Amino acid sequence: MTIRVVPEARRELRDAADFYEQQQPGLGRRLWQEVDEHIVWIAGHSEVPRLRAGGYRRVNLRIFPYYIAYIIRSNGLWILAIAHTHRRPEYWIEREKTII
Repeated sequence: MTIRVVPEARRELRDAADFYEQQQPGLGRRLWQEVDEHIVWIAGHSEVPRLRAGGYRRVNLRIFPYYIAYIIRSNGLWILAIAHTHRRPEYWIEREKTII
Protein backbone atom coordinates (compact mmCIF):
# COMPACT_ATOMS: atom_id res chain seq x y z
CA MET A 1 0.00 0.00 0.00
CA THR A 2 1.33 3.41 -0.96
CA ILE A 3 1.45 5.84 1.96
CA ARG A 4 1.29 9.56 1.30
CA VAL A 5 1.57 12.33 3.86
CA VAL A 6 -0.03 15.64 2.99
CA PRO A 7 2.36 18.60 3.42
CA GLU A 8 0.28 20.10 6.24
CA ALA A 9 0.56 16.88 8.28
CA ARG A 10 4.31 16.77 7.70
CA ARG A 11 4.53 20.38 8.90
CA GLU A 12 2.44 19.59 11.99
CA LEU A 13 4.79 16.78 12.92
CA ARG A 14 7.87 18.89 12.35
CA ASP A 15 6.46 21.74 14.48
CA ALA A 16 5.47 19.38 17.30
CA ALA A 17 8.86 17.65 17.22
CA ASP A 18 10.64 21.02 17.34
CA PHE A 19 8.55 22.05 20.34
CA TYR A 20 9.30 18.84 22.24
CA GLU A 21 12.97 18.98 21.33
CA GLN A 22 13.15 22.46 22.90
CA GLN A 23 11.53 21.10 26.05
CA GLN A 24 13.96 18.22 26.39
CA PRO A 25 16.69 17.09 24.00
CA GLY A 26 15.75 13.80 22.35
CA LEU A 27 12.03 14.15 23.01
CA GLY A 28 11.30 15.46 19.52
CA ARG A 29 13.12 12.50 18.05
CA ARG A 30 11.00 10.20 20.24
CA LEU A 31 7.84 11.78 18.81
CA TRP A 32 9.08 11.10 15.26
CA GLN A 33 9.81 7.48 16.22
CA GLU A 34 6.37 6.98 17.71
CA VAL A 35 4.67 8.45 14.65
CA ASP A 36 6.78 6.25 12.37
CA GLU A 37 5.89 3.14 14.41
CA HIS A 38 2.19 3.96 14.22
CA ILE A 39 2.31 4.60 10.48
CA VAL A 40 3.90 1.18 9.98
CA TRP A 41 1.10 -0.33 12.08
CA ILE A 42 -1.55 1.58 10.11
CA ALA A 43 -0.09 0.32 6.83
CA GLY A 44 -0.63 -3.25 7.97
CA HIS A 45 -3.95 -2.73 9.76
CA SER A 46 -5.55 0.27 8.04
CA GLU A 47 -9.09 -1.09 8.29
CA VAL A 48 -8.96 -1.84 12.05
CA PRO A 49 -9.68 1.65 13.46
CA ARG A 50 -13.34 2.53 13.12
CA LEU A 51 -14.52 4.76 10.31
CA ARG A 52 -15.53 8.10 11.80
CA ALA A 53 -18.39 10.36 10.77
CA GLY A 54 -16.07 12.54 8.69
CA GLY A 55 -15.05 9.54 6.59
CA TYR A 56 -11.62 9.14 8.15
CA ARG A 57 -9.90 6.84 10.61
CA ARG A 58 -7.52 7.76 13.39
CA VAL A 59 -4.94 6.19 15.64
CA ASN A 60 -3.92 7.79 18.92
CA LEU A 61 -0.26 7.87 19.87
CA ARG A 62 0.59 6.16 23.16
CA ILE A 63 3.06 8.61 24.68
CA PHE A 64 2.26 11.97 23.13
CA PRO A 65 -1.16 13.68 23.03
CA TYR A 66 -1.48 13.41 19.24
CA TYR A 67 -3.31 11.25 16.77
CA ILE A 68 -2.78 10.31 13.15
CA ALA A 69 -5.83 10.95 10.95
CA TYR A 70 -5.94 9.15 7.62
CA ILE A 71 -8.15 8.05 4.77
CA ILE A 72 -7.92 5.08 2.44
CA ARG A 73 -8.40 5.65 -1.26
CA SER A 74 -7.86 3.43 -4.27
CA ASN A 75 -4.53 5.15 -4.84
CA GLY A 76 -3.29 4.49 -1.30
CA LEU A 77 -3.37 5.60 2.29
CA TRP A 78 -3.29 9.33 2.94
CA ILE A 79 -2.11 10.79 6.25
CA LEU A 80 -4.20 13.94 6.62
CA ALA A 81 -3.05 15.20 10.01
CA ILE A 82 -0.79 14.68 12.97
CA ALA A 83 -3.19 16.46 15.30
CA HIS A 84 -3.07 17.35 18.98
CA THR A 85 -5.87 15.61 20.84
CA HIS A 86 -6.90 18.70 22.82
CA ARG A 87 -6.90 21.37 20.13
CA ARG A 88 -9.45 22.31 17.47
CA PRO A 89 -11.09 18.98 16.68
CA GLU A 90 -11.14 18.10 12.99
CA TYR A 91 -9.68 21.46 11.88
CA TRP A 92 -7.96 19.50 9.12
CA ILE A 93 -11.06 17.71 7.76
CA GLU A 94 -11.18 19.78 4.55
CA ARG A 95 -7.79 18.41 3.51
CA GLU A 96 -9.52 15.31 2.19
CA LYS A 97 -10.98 17.37 -0.62
CA THR A 98 -7.47 18.02 -1.99
CA ILE A 99 -6.83 14.26 -2.43
CA ILE A 100 -7.38 13.00 -5.95
